[in-house]
Amino acid sequence: MPAFINGIGLISPQKTVETTDFLQEIMEYDSGYLKCIEPPSYKPYIDPIQSRRMSRLIKMGIASAKMCLNESGCTMPDAIITGTGLGSVEDTEKILGTIHLDQPFLNPTPFMQSTYNTISSQIAIQLKCHNYNSTYVHRTFSFESCLQDALLQIAEGTAQEVLAGGIDEMTLNHIAITRRAGHWKNEPVKNLEMLKWNSPGSMAGEGSGFFLLSAGKTDKTYACIRDVKTLYKPANPDEIKLQVTSMLSASGLNVSEIDLVLLGINGDNRNDHIYYEFAKSIFPGTPLSYYKHLCGEYHTSSAFALWLAANILKRQTVPYILRLNNVHREPVRNILIYNQYYNVNHSFILVSE
Repeated sequence: MPAFINGIGLISPQKTVETTDFLQEIMEYDSGYLKCIEPPSYKPYIDPIQSRRMSRLIKMGIASAKMCLNESGCTMPDAIITGTGLGSVEDTEKILGTIHLDQPFLNPTPFMQSTYNTISSQIAIQLKCHNYNSTYVHRTFSFESCLQDALLQIAEGTAQEVLAGGIDEMTLNHIAITRRAGHWKNEPVKNLEMLKWNSPGSMAGEGSGFFLLSAGKTDKTYACIRDVKTLYKPANPDEIKLQVTSMLSASGLNVSEIDLVLLGINGDNRNDHIYYEFAKSIFPGTPLSYYKHLCGEYHTSSAFALWLAANILKRQTVPYILRLNNVHREPVRNILIYNQYYNVNHSFILVSE
């Protein structure tokens, strides 16, 4: 059973806050870190007294969730489900830093806010929502697991409107540590020139995206999510192809009916070939796009991809900055989002008008 996207709230490294524009002005970064452009003030979304004790991640989560609800017109969701790969990194670093300094008295606030389910809980507290509440921490499957739960809740009839989101933050300390493992590029790279650099590593990013998923569509509906699939450590490319074709078949579609494939290419020359081989073997002649040059690489970046897909389907336009090849197709009815992480976690989201 499909779930209709009836509202979206997104805080990202692009100008997506409090605007109706769709990638009209592209932000360029050259530091190797794409940081979120936050609201000029959180006062419309969070009480200033409460906001003083909240970390940046929690404020972004609550604000993007309320943006989503305000746009959809929903005041009380039947479920709140989030996905996060790292949780509140900033609060965790504060605790570890204080312990490292051997301080006798620890501030309890960062400790309480460092747990992964803090974001879902704080949103529920703000809304006074006592309904189903869950958080998934499955690395790059986190947001996909969140969507799968939301689809199940709607299909089973236990929820009619689900607030689902993916959120992760990045800190300079975390970048420095993970750079040692080869996650990020060592030299300064402009995000819009990411594909020109044939080198290991990607560009770090972050974001907070929430979607109001409903059993029925309204006049505010963007698109519908038809299916979400995950694949762990495929033995070979044929296993990936089988997963995709079976997923499309279950939705009554074939490969030729996919009008756009949105790929999670991140500029890492050790793994990007997987995307190119995937597109060449399964979707030859299909329009291709990519998105991580706009949001960076992080565990729940597929939430940014879903925002793109929903807007493309609603507006029936594919911004030039996203295009990977010169193939164009109109109208755009079906979009497949494909993301993978070091050839371990592979995920697919099928979105239709």
